[in-house]
Amino acid sequence: MGPGNADVGTHVQQSELNPRARPRPKRGLLGRVVGWALRAVIAFVIVSVFMVVLYRFVPPPITLTMVGDALGGHGIDKSWRPLSKIDPNMARAAIAGEDSRFCLHNGFDLHAIETAYLRNASGGRIRGGSTISQQTAKNVFLIQGGGYARKALEAYFTVLIENIWGKRRIMEVYLNVAETGIGTYGVDAASRRYFGHDASHLTPDEAGRIAAVLPLPKKRAAIAPRGFTRRHGNTITRRVGVVRNDGLDRCLR
Repeated sequence: MGPGNADVGTHVQQSELNPRARPRPKRGLLGRVVGWALRAVIAFVIVSVFMVVLYRFVPPPITLTMVGDALGGHGIDKSWRPLSKIDPNMARAAIAGEDSRFCLHNGFDLHAIETAYLRNASGGRIRGGSTISQQTAKNVFLIQGGGYARKALEAYFTVLIENIWGKRRIMEVYLNVAETGIGTYGVDAASRRYFGHDASHLTPDEAGRIAAVLPLPKKRAAIAPRGFTRRHGNTITRRVGVVRNDGLDRCLR
């Protein structure tokens, strides 16, 4: 065997002993797509968890719904108020009107979802089974409307805020970012708009009227409410005392 053959043999042996010396086979298109998708999912999880942790301590500066209002030519009227400085009647009214089991569930009220489904299937007034936790997740991190993809993301963020924020923070954020009128966000801005004072002192009637607006804030008014809005507000007002007396707001005390 000549010197040249010896060099070739040595090179082959080194390639066999050192896999790194071999050229890596190129991944196909499907492999690259899967890799990109996996990196995108990991990046989304990291960013979303970071945002949830951040908003545990910092008020969300703006939501996509607010952006939509601004682009639509409406002003944005909002003012952040800590839960400790919002009249307890307001949280009780929100629980009475939107989520009576708020302090009992882990973010999802299966009984309310089933009840809403049966009611809608029987031809009654269309209602959802979303909890305050789900609504908060949607309001802060997502857009209004949407299909199953948005619902899946809503569920994901609901799990995060339930475990990272806790009930008091969820209620605090909800009462500050929920739309309470065209271009109006949060109960403090609503109280100033409708009643001429801040949300530190709200009567059960005032809190009930604001809570009655929450499901359809662009179509309902807390000033001189009529029809269903008036009846619904009166019902919520009566339930405020029940929420207090039955301890349905105990996770906020």
